[in-house]
Amino acid sequence: MHPKFLSAAMVMAAALAIFPAAADAQVTRIKRNPAALILDAAKVTAGADMLYISGQLPSPLDPNMPMTEVKSVEQMGDTKAQTISCLEKIKGILESQGYTMADLVKLSLFIAADPKLGKLDFAGANEGFKTFFGTAENPTTVTRSTFQVAGLVGPYYLIEIEAIAAKAPAK
Repeated sequence: MHPKFLSAAMVMAAALAIFPAAADAQVTRIKRNPAALILDAAKVTAGADMLYISGQLPSPLDPNMPMTEVKSVEQMGDTKAQTISCLEKIKGILESQGYTMADLVKLSLFIAADPKLGKLDFAGANEGFKTFFGTAENPTTVTRSTFQVAGLVGPYYLIEIEAIAAKAPAK
């Protein structure tokens, strides 16, 4: 090989060693207790494609009802129904960007007290969560934080969910 090409090849090899290929990016899910509903942690290596999803609020139970006409929590549903609505919105955003629910690594749930119960419905949020994670369609789960809040942006919202997704870049 001509010395000029050999030098170029050596420079290229050195650059590849210093800057790992994007294909080396990966997501490692850490779950010490196999029966746990959520992960202990998720490790996302450099080069992963990341998607940050703003907090999503639920839609009314009647898909034809504009939010401006909602006058009660009953029209929005209980915490379980509102959780499912938020996660459906997140699923739609993910799909529009080439991601799936299995690419989610972190959820933050902000839950207000259900006026019917007089307290936060954590069990209802978990039931809604279970329809998307640890299922035949999506056997994965995510890291998650849950916060009780005094209220959300509107009086009939019981939950808001924000999300982070990560995946190795497409080759």
